[in-house]
Amino acid sequence: MNLEFVLGLDYGTDSVRAVLVDSRTGNCIASDVFWYPRWKSGLYCNPHHNQFRQHPLDHLEGLETTIKKVLETSGVDHKSIRGICVDTTGSSPLPVDKNGECLAMLPDFADNPNAMMVLWKDHTAIREAMEINQVSKTWGGEDFTKYEGGIYSSEWFWAKILHIIRVDQSIKDAAFSWMEHCDYITSKLIGCRDPLELKRSRCAAGHKAMWHESWGGLPLKEYLKIFDPYLSSLKDRLFTATYTSDKVAGNLSKEWADKLGLTTDTVVAVGTFDAHAGAVGGAIEGNTLVKVMGTSTCDIIIADKSILGNKLINGICGQVDGSVIPGKVGLEAGQSGFGDVLAWFSQLIAQPAIELIKENKHLDEKLKNQLIGDFEDKLIAHLSAQAEKIPVSESKVISLDWINGRRTPDANQALKGAIMNLNMGTDAPRIFKSLVEAISFGSKRIVERFKEEGVQIDTVIGLGGVAKKSPLVMQTLADVLNMPIKEAASEQAPALGASIYAAVAAGIYADTEEAIKAMGSGFDKVYHPISENAVHYGQLYEAYLKFGAFIENQNSFHETELLS
Repeated sequence: MNLEFVLGLDYGTDSVRAVLVDSRTGNCIASDVFWYPRWKSGLYCNPHHNQFRQHPLDHLEGLETTIKKVLETSGVDHKSIRGICVDTTGSSPLPVDKNGECLAMLPDFADNPNAMMVLWKDHTAIREAMEINQVSKTWGGEDFTKYEGGIYSSEWFWAKILHIIRVDQSIKDAAFSWMEHCDYITSKLIGCRDPLELKRSRCAAGHKAMWHESWGGLPLKEYLKIFDPYLSSLKDRLFTATYTSDKVAGNLSKEWADKLGLTTDTVVAVGTFDAHAGAVGGAIEGNTLVKVMGTSTCDIIIADKSILGNKLINGICGQVDGSVIPGKVGLEAGQSGFGDVLAWFSQLIAQPAIELIKENKHLDEKLKNQLIGDFEDKLIAHLSAQAEKIPVSESKVISLDWINGRRTPDANQALKGAIMNLNMGTDAPRIFKSLVEAISFGSKRIVERFKEEGVQIDTVIGLGGVAKKSPLVMQTLADVLNMPIKEAASEQAPALGASIYAAVAAGIYADTEEAIKAMGSGFDKVYHPISENAVHYGQLYEAYLKFGAFIENQNSFHETELLS
């Protein structure tokens, strides 16, 4: 077998990662990470108003930088690169013109946040999501949310578009079409300049845009028109067919082949979402829950169509034929905040100290920067070490993991985080430990919902940055779920999953399952539950549920105000 390589490009919240993979073994030959400079500077975002936007230049610069670096580092023959696949966060749509160019790339919109990618964690469309849910249940026709878990989220495609066109007439007038991030990057790579010709991602469309075969694709125009006539006309400028990520979107364009030093013989697979690619990289099987744990979580399960039948799983983020493994139904759930919850607390307590260091007149700038860098790099590890010393039996503080809203079960991005049982002895490590427990309790609620809906879960696999970096989180999760959790060996499972799709699209393997068997990376270790911890967490979980019900009841008044 000749040496053949594939590239997986994984766009996360903070950075993009490229991996060059040996298609025979799945071994990573080289990798590189590019941190988005505009995003890192906080440009175009307003966290107080839940606004999180990203400029496409961050993504395009990262694309070129990372691929060039891995090719340079690896030294492989560039002609042996057979395929590329892109995975991204989602739903992260952006407005494009008739040539498929993001409006933010045009001079008139270069600094307009509404012309940029609306990142998955942007929750400016809470009101629009509530409106979609209300209309979907009362308009008298098909409930187009039923394959999205029955509840539409402000994190998703239509709600975000509706919000942008309501607040910015210039975007409404200029946006010929809209693309998910994974489709946009794929279109750039193949040089597609007609949004109507691009092969759109089945994963993105099915989980976030209410696309389903049973009603011929996207929701009916009559339904979309209720919200705004623009949406009805937009449907004609979107897509009808969708494609799984084992399919070829096109060949690498001459422009990008020249930029990267590759050839136009390299195929580009249809794009996908990071979590679904991660499940592939984590060697997903039937009755297995794959938890992709980063800033948020996505929990992925696959089901045979013959077993699932016409059953609808309530309160999740969609069930889509082929979104993970072609020929099987992909089920998605997740938490809007996971690593983000811990990072929020770290930043909360770090910020005053950082400001004091900056104001200190006795330190030179070099030493200030060193101190701040050490502080930022080591704080979460320090808090984790201190939290591990606190016996589980002493866990009294109860937190809710809804600081960024709740994704599942039962999406409600208007919910807020909360903490109870504080006293004068409550210190930072104890609050940090309660937040680790909270994100674990949120994970348990998702597992319970799947089981309540008749979905069998025999195995749990953890992957992603949090899984690799935090034994505290992994052990707490095993204790809370009272189930063993396997840690995927690959440090970049989504990028590996994308490369597996690329290998199938390039014709190296006949299908995704065959490619997984050849290229899957296996597992590093297994976290087993500690029985006495599991008993205590069983009791604390009940208190978490009661606290959550109380906070949600208080929040319902504000939801009514939003819709009035």
